[in-house]
Order: sequence, then C-alpha cells, then structure tokens
Amino acid sequence: MSNSSKPSLSTRNRFLAAAASVAIIAGAGFGAVTSGTVPVLAEAVSVAPQNQTTGFGDVVDKVSPAVVSVMVKGQTETAMNEGGRGGPSQMPGFDELPDNHPLKRFFREFGGPDGQGESRRPERRGGERHHRNQERPVAQGSGFFISEDGYLVTNNHVVEGGDAYSVKLTDGAEYDAKLIGRDPRTDLAVLKVDNKGSKFTYVGFADDAKVRVGDWVVAVGNPFGLGGTVTAGIVSARGRDIGAGPYDDFLQIDAAVNRGNSGGPAFNTNGEVVGVNTAIFSPSGGNVGIAFAIPASTVKQVVTTLMEGKSIERGWLGVQIQPVTPEIAESIGLENAKGAIVASAQSDSPAAKAGVKDGDVITAVDGQAVSTPRELARVIGSARPGKDVKIDLWRNGKAQSINVKLGVLPGDEKAAAQTGDDQQDEDLASTLDDYGLTVAPSDDGKGVVITQVDPDSDAASRGLEAGDVIVSVNSKEVTSPDEVETAIKDAAKAGRKQVLVQVTRDDVNRFVALPTNQG
Repeated sequence: MSNSSKPSLSTRNRFLAAAASVAIIAGAGFGAVTSGTVPVLAEAVSVAPQNQTTGFGDVVDKVSPAVVSVMVKGQTETAMNEGGRGGPSQMPGFDELPDNHPLKRFFREFGGPDGQGESRRPERRGGERHHRNQERPVAQGSGFFISEDGYLVTNNHVVEGGDAYSVKLTDGAEYDAKLIGRDPRTDLAVLKVDNKGSKFTYVGFADDAKVRVGDWVVAVGNPFGLGGTVTAGIVSARGRDIGAGPYDDFLQIDAAVNRGNSGGPAFNTNGEVVGVNTAIFSPSGGNVGIAFAIPASTVKQVVTTLMEGKSIERGWLGVQIQPVTPEIAESIGLENAKGAIVASAQSDSPAAKAGVKDGDVITAVDGQAVSTPRELARVIGSARPGKDVKIDLWRNGKAQSINVKLGVLPGDEKAAAQTGDDQQDEDLASTLDDYGLTVAPSDDGKGVVITQVDPDSDAASRGLEAGDVIVSVNSKEVTSPDEVETAIKDAAKAGRKQVLVQVTRDDVNRFVALPTNQG
C-alpha cells in the first residue's frame, strides 16, 4: 500500500477533533434541557433471583405422617308410621325395582324397604316407631398431630355432633380418639389418640406474623375422603373477614382446598403449620382457588388451653360497635376515620359500669390502636377476663381515657337496647324535607320514628328505613321532630358538614352520618 492511501497525521487529528466536537455538542444540547446535568432516573423494581426448589417433595415427605384423616360417627334413626309402612317403599315405582337393585339392597341392609331392620327392635315415640341404628359415619375431615403422644388438631365443625371418633394415618393404621375440647367461636377442636406407647410424628407452628402475601403454602388433607392429598399455592391475602364470627382474621390461600380438607394444615416450605384450613369460597361447592385458614397464632393459643383441660374464656367489654365512616368521623370532629363507635353499651356490662356511653369512639386498648370493630373485638377477646384495661376514646370532640375491668364473654347473651312500638299517629308526622325524612314521635316518648324515606335522599343512601327510631342527634337525645331539626341546625352552625344520628332497628343500635346541607 502506498503512503497516499494512509490518512496523514493531521487528517486523523482533524477527524478525532470533529468527533469530539460532535460529542460535546450533543452533550451540551442535552444539558441545555436538563439544566446541565444528566438526569438520574429511579430504577424499576428488581428482585434478585431466589433459590427455587423443583418441588415440595422434601416437605411433603417430612410432614405427611403427621396428617391424619378424621372420621366421625354418630347415632342415626329411621322412622315409620304406626302401620309399619313408610320410607322408600311408599315411593312410586319402588316395589317394581328388581330385588338385586342397589337401592333395594341398600335399604335391606340399613333398615329394610319399609324402615324395619331384620334384627332391630323398634322404640315407640308418640305415633311413630323409631329404630336406633348402629353408629354411622356422619362427618369426615382432616387433622394433624401436634405432640408425639397423640394430641391432634381439627375443626370444630368436623367433630360437632359426633359420638365417636377415629383417625387414619398415611400408613393405613387406624386409632380411636376421644374429644378433649372444642371452641366453636374459632372453629377449633382437639382430639387425643391413645398412643399405647407409640410415638407419632408431629408438626410445629410457624410465626404467622412473618407470613407474607405471596409466600408458598402446601395444604395436606383428606378431600372428599380420598385420603392423603397434597396441593400447593400461595398466601393470597391476610386478615380476611368472612363473616364467620367476631374474631375473623383468616389467611387466604389459593391452594386447592375442598370438602374433607377441613381441619387439615397449611404448611410453609419449612414444614411448619401456618394455618388450619377451615373454609372455602365457592358458588358451586368445589374449589375455585379461594380458601381460608385459621392463623397459627390463634390455633396455638386456643389449642394450648384446650389441652390443659380448660374452657376458652375471653374478655368481654359488653358493647355493640360499628365502623367509623369518613362521614361519621367528620360529624364528630375526629381527624381519621378509625376506631369503633359504640352503638350501645349493654346494661350491667363492664363498659357500662366504667362509664362508656353510646356514641363514644374507642380508638385504642392499653395503648394498642384499634382501627376497626374487628380489631377491637380481637384485642378484647384475647385479653383474660378480670384484666384492667385502659380504653382510649373520643367523646364530645375530645380524647379521653377510662379504665375498664373486663368480664367473661357470655355464651349466648346478646347486647340489646329497648325501643318503643313502631306504630304511630300519622296526624303527628312531620317532614324534614331537606333530609328526605318524614318522622313522628314514638308512643313511649323515646326518640322519633321514621315513617317515610325519600328513595333519592341521602338518608336512603345511608340505609335509613321506615320504622327506624332516631334516638339522638350528635349525642343529644331527641323526642320530637323539632328537636331533630334543631340539633341538625346547631351542628351546621358549628361548622359540621355531617351530623351523627343514632337510630335503633330491631332492638339494635347503630349510627348514621347525614349531611347538614350547609357549605
């Protein structure tokens, strides 16, 4: 190659200088838009790769021997009329069935086509004859050992109504079991197998406070009586309230759970129990990917008490409560819509004795904030009866504290408030047009009865109905329509955009916030 084919040194220098000038110009031009600095952009979310196992086989191998099928037996009876005929033999076409038909064979074995067993002697009750049959299976579910000497956990709804219990292990061994205790409110029960010197594989509980949405869970149980079955999924939500009771705080999982899985455990990948499968959401009765498990912390607390032979006693405050809506919060001057408003303090309850009043908003117990009625119920229910607790509340626009000595939660008692007859004289009815209400004094002089609600009004949208009794407005008792209107106007003059109305319906108190139509 000749020297003429090579760029001279001066040419190369000019080329490099030009390239550098282009870079500088580009940088300067960009900098002109960004005030002379290169922008620092926030990075997108990035999660470092985690060690993933190829399956759950190791976990299942370890925990499966601790999971059992629970079989519940109970007494069943058949009945017939005094003439000795009854049951399927009266069904059209039954006698025409072949003798070897499965339906005929079934009733020959379990009571005969006319309800009479060949070797069973009837008991006479009233106009019918009843035959006490042998114990028959009435329920089937799942459970798991929590001690090597044979204590196991299942659901209360699995064992409820049973007279005899047995469990079947994964190796096929069967054992009789006895009921140690149960707690209907949390749907938990404890059975005990006579180990006769045997030691059972058992599992422990996880710290469910560390369970996160998205964590893996493995459900092991006895769906449809098929025997040991394993399904896997994730925790899809926490703190679910499904209306099962005042202490609802379920883990929601998407592992396949079906009938028969009740009482079975949901494990984490360490083989620890994070919850007890107890319910499913299913329009069809089968798995649709939403199941609910009782958290391990609740299970451990209840089960420990039952194993000690003690009954479950819960703290009792004695109030009817409802959520604090933003409208209610505004009407009473509360900054945040949190807490539980007292709809009614039951007479002779610990709350009433301590001075808790209707309309108080409970915001904390012993310094622990409560944002919802469910949280309040859970905090009080977990406290021991007889304990002195400090209740922080909001009353008349001010924060206050009172001390309450908790009682024992009654078994079947319900808080109640007395109201008068809903019948009223239509001639006394008055209208509160601005609020879409027609009201009249109650017969007993306590409050005013709503006789009509405009379906397009704020009152209707807030759930008020004809027959509701307005007891107070902004914590002031009212006995006439004029007093209702005056109380609302006073709230408007005080700058309130909402007014708090206390109503009773079917002997139950609740609070509703209505706009004052001012400002």
